[in-house]
Amino acid sequence: MSSPQNIAPLVTKLARRDALSVVEREALSGLLGPERAVKAGGVLIAPGDRPSYSTFLVSGFCARFNLTTAGGRQLTEINVAGDFVDLHSMLMRQMDHGVVALDDCVVAYAQHADLRRLTEQHPHLGRLLWLETVIDGAIHRQWLVTMGQQDAASRLAHLVCELYRRLEAAGLASDGQLKIPMTQTDLGDVLGLTPIHVNRVLMELRREGLIAWKGGQVTIPDWDRLAAFALFDPTYLRLQRDTV
Repeated sequence: MSSPQNIAPLVTKLARRDALSVVEREALSGLLGPERAVKAGGVLIAPGDRPSYSTFLVSGFCARFNLTTAGGRQLTEINVAGDFVDLHSMLMRQMDHGVVALDDCVVAYAQHADLRRLTEQHPHLGRLLWLETVIDGAIHRQWLVTMGQQDAASRLAHLVCELYRRLEAAGLASDGQLKIPMTQTDLGDVLGLTPIHVNRVLMELRREGLIAWKGGQVTIPDWDRLAAFALFDPTYLRLQRDTV
C-alpha cells in the first residue's frame, strides 16, 4: 500500500485549499497500491480503456491526449506529481482520451472500490477530490481561451506560469525554479504550434529576459513581469484556502 511519501504532493495541495484532519491524512496515506515505473513515451491509459482504478502520479510529468483520424495529436492537459490523471474515470467508465508519460514517471493506483469507500466514509475528502476534477475542467476552459485569444509567445508564457503555480502548490517548485521535462514537440502539441515555431517562441522569451530554459530546467527571473506578459490570472487554479 501507499506510503506517506508518495501521497505527500496530493496532501500538500489539498491542505492548501482546505484543512485536513489527522484521520483524513491517514485515510489518504492508505489509498494507493504499489508504485510502478513508466518510461517516457509510455501510454498509461489508452482511449477506449475501461479502468477499474484511477492513476495517481507520484513523480514526473504526463499528459492527456486525443488523436485525430489523420494521426495528429493534441495534448489537452499536463499532469504533474500530486495529480490523479484520471480521477473522473470512476464515473466516466470508458475513456474518451489517453494519458502518456512525458518523462520517466512513477505512478500508483487507487482502486475505484477504495475511492468510493473513501468518499463515503470521509465526505469532506470526497468534496476535495471532486474539486480536483472541477479544476481539471477549469484548466481546459483556460487553455481554450489562451489558444483562441493569445499569441504564441504569451500562450507559452501562460503555460509556464500555470505549471509553476501548480508545482508550487504541491511543494515541488519555489523561488522561480521549476522543471518542465517536455520536448519542443510536446510543447507544440499543447500550444498548436510546430516544433520550429516553438523554438522561435522560446528564443523570443529568452531574448526578452522572461525565462531561462535549459535541459528542462526553467528559471523565472521576474514573476510579475512574466505573469503580466502571459495575462496570467491564477483564479482558475483555486489555490486559495476555502472551506469545501
